[in-house]
Amino acid sequence: MLPSPQSGINIVYSSSSLSSTLPQLQSPFLICSFPGTGYVGKIAIDHLIEELHAKLLADIYCTSFPPQIMIRTDGVAELMKNSIFYSKATSSNDKDILLLTGDSQPSSPESQYVLSEQILDIAAKFNTKEVFTLGAAITGVFVDKPRVYGTSTDADTLKAFNKLNILTMNTGSVAGMNGLIIGIAKLHKMKGTCLLGESSGYVVDAKASKAVLESLLSIIAIKIDMTGLDKKAKDTEMLIQTIQQQAAGGGRPLESQQPGMPGSDRPSNTGYIS
Repeated sequence: MLPSPQSGINIVYSSSSLSSTLPQLQSPFLICSFPGTGYVGKIAIDHLIEELHAKLLADIYCTSFPPQIMIRTDGVAELMKNSIFYSKATSSNDKDILLLTGDSQPSSPESQYVLSEQILDIAAKFNTKEVFTLGAAITGVFVDKPRVYGTSTDADTLKAFNKLNILTMNTGSVAGMNGLIIGIAKLHKMKGTCLLGESSGYVVDAKASKAVLESLLSIIAIKIDMTGLDKKAKDTEMLIQTIQQQAAGGGRPLESQQPGMPGSDRPSNTGYIS
């Protein structure tokens, strides 16, 4: 079924999660990542979905997604979509969680607002009280140990950042749905937190993904196996080393920091994180 002309969005619940028989979840966290530079957040949340053996709740289609199909690893072609999964509490995970991953963000601002509202409406059905988004803080510099930057709509959450080794952003903006959805969540009386892994922006950066996921897990107090992500992070490190070796003698990498990041000496009145 194509998205409706009115909203441009269609939500298709899985056969085991029809809207009339939704799974029983207790105020789950909503954790989202929308594709962006370096796929930092997407790699992190896809690993979380895999390790929690999360089940599909619904697929979301939007007429503002790029007009193309995605070819999956099994060769099957599908329209671009966002998908919401759910994970119920277990002995190793005592939190119910909703997880959103996707192929794309909508191309128009209007559709980004509408999609954010639709996603939060789904979360509200389960009495969600806290929303997290994961993304990349683009610096233009390769680093050995990516730092994690954070912002939140909740003052108490910000106070906890120092203990968790998360650097609080103090100016600038977060572009796209990774920022928008937590802003709208605040209007819905939900707490919203965005975590950004430091990344050069030049490569698909699983090192930054690992850093941002570890920070998230420390906040929501769950444990998962990180072995698969560790391997991807090492692959990223090897790729970076290759790039640096090839660039040796050709000048230093661009040295820059995004405004709003602690330690930045750039003007703080311009710029954004994507």
